[in-house]
Amino acid sequence: MLLCLGSVPTIVLSSPEVTKEVLRTHDLDCCSRSRLAGTRHLSYGSLDMAFIKYGGYWRELKKLCMLELFSVQRVQSFRYIREHEVASMVELIVKSAESKIPVNMSEKFMTLTANFTCRVAFGKAFQGTEFNDGKFMDMIHEAMAMLGSFSASDFFPRFGWIGDRFTGLHSRLEKSFRTLDVFYQKVIEEHRNANKSDEEEEDIVDLLLKMERDETELAGVQLKEDNIKAILMLARNPRAMRKAQEEIRRCVGNKKCVVEDDLSGLKYLNLVLKEAMRLHPPGALLLPRETRGHFKLFDYDVDLKSRVQVNIWGIGRDPSLWERPEEFVPERFEDSLIDYKGNHFELLPFGAGRRGCPGMSMAMVMIELALANVLRSFDWELPEGMTEEM
Repeated sequence: MLLCLGSVPTIVLSSPEVTKEVLRTHDLDCCSRSRLAGTRHLSYGSLDMAFIKYGGYWRELKKLCMLELFSVQRVQSFRYIREHEVASMVELIVKSAESKIPVNMSEKFMTLTANFTCRVAFGKAFQGTEFNDGKFMDMIHEAMAMLGSFSASDFFPRFGWIGDRFTGLHSRLEKSFRTLDVFYQKVIEEHRNANKSDEEEEDIVDLLLKMERDETELAGVQLKEDNIKAILMLARNPRAMRKAQEEIRRCVGNKKCVVEDDLSGLKYLNLVLKEAMRLHPPGALLLPRETRGHFKLFDYDVDLKSRVQVNIWGIGRDPSLWERPEEFVPERFEDSLIDYKGNHFELLPFGAGRRGCPGMSMAMVMIELALANVLRSFDWELPEGMTEEM
């Protein structure tokens, strides 16, 4: 479907066949990014790997990330942090459950995500540190809101900046960037002056500073929501929840908690996660791409600098692809080869092609581990007064 959003031609892909043609056959033709106002302001002129235009710098940056930040070895090196933070979350839920009041899972998973992210990136936990003063989460929420904000200049490049100043969006973006910049600078200076021993945990900032010292040259992290949605879907489907719990408890036996070595044996849990991501992907649309030149898409001409949006929410609920698409049925994936790794275009929570999410492995290990532990340790049900239809 072709839409003219302001002066920007926008192609919306809502079928796996067309999506495959674009993201596989024409991946190189449409693997760039538009310079949107939110991402441009908050990523130092779109220098972030997710938002930068395609080119030599992006290729070197992705290579660096895949080798140093998201490699199998690096993901495995954070195993202790993942298992420790999940165990801490389970202990907090136990204390809450003893009072027999509903547990705010959104809050619990937010803390889990914040603790893990802060320890991996900055070397210190979120809870019990200066991060947990309210300002840190306010800063993150504001930045996320600004990244997804509606900017008139994104659709009317010549004159839209006038509207952004009139609505106050421009000044809000500037303020959010300054707050983030001060925070990042403080973290960097703390790491520069830390003098860590070799035995201490090396976080991502340490690694980046090490690359800077070694003069490494360049050419030129929705977990919380995924966990909550999966638990909610299971609470509304007691049969599926019991089946997942039986598998987990049978596999784990008398062990106190699920560890990462157990995850490979949890086949039904994997089906649950696929079904949860089909119904509730991290976003309704993948990050928009921008075409790098003219090409033919079947019998249609696609022009230079057209914006491409993949409607993964629509694909996941297409009745021509899925039987009973609105129902939560993990068994639909039982004898299916479909996975979420970008090889099957019916299920694309992490995208595909050159612009697929490089942090997929890191995210999925954390999601599986957290979900397996809360299902192993607790029986879940909807709050009193809430029905499965609500």
